[in-house]
Amino acid sequence: MPTILGQNQYGKAENRVVKITRDGATHHIKDLNVSVALSGDMDEVHYSGSNANVLPTDTTKNTVYAFAKEHGIESAEQFGIHLARHFVTSQEPIHRARIRIEEYAWERIETSDANSKFIGADEVKHSFVRKGQETRLTQITYDGESWEVISGLKDLVVMNSTNSEFWGYVKDKYTTLPEAYDRILATQVAGRWRFHWSDDEQKMPNWEKSYEQVKKHMLQAFAETYSLSLQQTLYQMGARIINNRSEIDEVRFSLPNKHHFLVDLEPFGLKNDNEVYFAADRPYGLIEATILRDGCEARIPVDLTNL
Repeated sequence: MPTILGQNQYGKAENRVVKITRDGATHHIKDLNVSVALSGDMDEVHYSGSNANVLPTDTTKNTVYAFAKEHGIESAEQFGIHLARHFVTSQEPIHRARIRIEEYAWERIETSDANSKFIGADEVKHSFVRKGQETRLTQITYDGESWEVISGLKDLVVMNSTNSEFWGYVKDKYTTLPEAYDRILATQVAGRWRFHWSDDEQKMPNWEKSYEQVKKHMLQAFAETYSLSLQQTLYQMGARIINNRSEIDEVRFSLPNKHHFLVDLEPFGLKNDNEVYFAADRPYGLIEATILRDGCEARIPVDLTNL
């Protein structure tokens, strides 16, 4: 049977770029992992091997590093917008660019008051320690007319040591899980949120402020929700973001339930009064859902956050 070419894209994945901004003695770091995917008039390279419309992936890599110098890195989102606009507008065969970025955060190392007598400097502003809380994410897609910006994070581990229950669930002959009226609730958050900014006529969000505020509302909702299920907590986290951040239309979470089981200490003559737990890394419950602003359509792919 004859065959035809379906969806296709190409580019350079995982370009690691670190940009140091030197403001006198004070330095600032942006540490990104940038993946570029381009699509458009690429049928012939697949059918005949003609590279006439192909911008080499090595060129896309070089562009990432050159743009870090030419434009700087104000935010992951802004850097991705610069790249996407460039590839679509500078190369006629390219109709769509998707830029995915992971950002690794660093924080300044606090030095002792007496550091000058050891190293000969009045104040150290160029030493950093890598933050371990989460990895910031963004995906920029541009087709020459409209933008789609989906940002987020992964590997943010959170825990409530109380104010969580799980009971009243369906039971059958295979059910062995006891009902819990005071349990640990812990998860490793993978989240994405979609901005309603979609064209150059709209006012662009403040990407840095938005990220910090979204994370703040997410964590506050997790901490302040008396949870009867992880699903309930997930919904409250998403709803808090939608209700407080007007630039966000859609939020999707993937929350693995990081189970903590009480250890049986009775064989040792000890009573375990919700104090000693075994932390199991797998298997785990995986809770996923999308929360939308009323009247908006879901556009975040369901497989962007899940297994």
